[in-house]
Amino acid sequence: MKGIRGEQAVDQSRYSLRVRMLLVLGAVLLLFFGFTGLALDRAYRNSVEGGAAERLQIQVYLLLAALEQEAGEFFVIEDIQDPRYAAINSGLYGFVYDAALTEMWRSDSALALSLPQGEQSQRMPEVGEAIFDTINDGNGERLFRFSYGILWEGIETPFSVSVAEVAAPYFSEIRDFRQSLGRWLGGAAALLLILLLILLRWGLRPLARLSLELRNIEQGSSQRLTGGYPDELRAVTENLNRLIDSERRQRERYKTTLADLAHSLKTPLSVASGSVDALSGSPPAAPNLEGRSEQLEVIKQALQRMDQIVAYQLQRAVSTQNHATLALRVDVATAVSELLAVLEKVYAGRHFIVERQCEEGLQFRGDERDLLEVLGNTLDNAFKYGRTHIRLIARQTRDVALEFCIEDDGPGIPEEQRDFVLQRGARADTLAQGQGIGLAVVSDIMASYQGSVTIELSNLGGAKFVLRFPQSESETHRK
Repeated sequence: MKGIRGEQAVDQSRYSLRVRMLLVLGAVLLLFFGFTGLALDRAYRNSVEGGAAERLQIQVYLLLAALEQEAGEFFVIEDIQDPRYAAINSGLYGFVYDAALTEMWRSDSALALSLPQGEQSQRMPEVGEAIFDTINDGNGERLFRFSYGILWEGIETPFSVSVAEVAAPYFSEIRDFRQSLGRWLGGAAALLLILLLILLRWGLRPLARLSLELRNIEQGSSQRLTGGYPDELRAVTENLNRLIDSERRQRERYKTTLADLAHSLKTPLSVASGSVDALSGSPPAAPNLEGRSEQLEVIKQALQRMDQIVAYQLQRAVSTQNHATLALRVDVATAVSELLAVLEKVYAGRHFIVERQCEEGLQFRGDERDLLEVLGNTLDNAFKYGRTHIRLIARQTRDVALEFCIEDDGPGIPEEQRDFVLQRGARADTLAQGQGIGLAVVSDIMASYQGSVTIELSNLGGAKFVLRFPQSESETHRK
């Protein structure tokens, strides 16, 4: 059943919109021109029959003017103006009937004409009444007949005068009109179908362009849909562009997650590795139990940090939420203390002077892991390239909710390379200063909070990283 339904769905989807609309419009045109043809044919036929009735009425008046009666018999006292009454089977016939529909007179043209029983008259017209109808003669030929009821002077009973004419010329005229009407309507329908096909092709051109652009995106020759679509398709193309951009960003997140994860694990791995080296270097004969316990605790903390990093990076790979809008609050002083404690152990052999200026009560509104990732990568960069002096300032200003300044006394970053080191792919093996993927991670996270990262020259002589988190709307309104 599923296979049959699938085949039916494929069959139904074979017809394009153009074919479907052309079929529907063709059916509408067929109905329209069909009813129009019937209406025109009926109107023309009524007009022809009306003209025939008027002509036959005139013939009745002419015949009445020429008729005379004597002793109950009718005769023509003078020649009738129309000579067809005197020619046998001329196609124009005259009759006189009494009240019982008995024939009292017929013209010479009708001497050879035979009318079947029941065709002589449907009913006797009243005095002054006119009846127009169609009858058939004995040979099946159709005739138009006009009957008029009169009361002759000296005759008490009424009688009727009828004039019949062969209808073939009239029906021939109607057939010619039908053929001409069919040709004109058929030509008009064909012309309209051609115009509709052209208009449909023009009207559906945006859909064809949309299909072509989607195919180009699928083949990789284009990145997104261009503009210039009609209003009816604009919402569709904008949503498709958003979907394409979202899918591309998601794919990029998947591709960079492993690189970010590897970079984020370097610091806790260094801490664990240093503690393992310290344990392995202790004299086995006289173990320092207190030192070993401390080193094991450091390894445990490093492993926990690695586990948190793995979970965090996996979440970032699939998350599209703007964390800057979350109402989470993280104590900045605590986060800074934890990071500096870990980094001082990692770089314990270099004897850094760490200057920390952190305002009391500072809070970060967002995910704690984002804050640790941003500060961890930036501080790690300062420890890695600084010589002896590190400075960290955390404060709140009038314009920003939270600002961090991380400075070192290292070689610094040239001005022309400051934007480059924040891009993904600016790795240590391509720059003399060695800044790598960690700064790109910082830039990505700050962008998700609508924050900013700038690199300046520190008065310590090295690089100065300034991280600014914007204020929320509620904080702005309070001010």
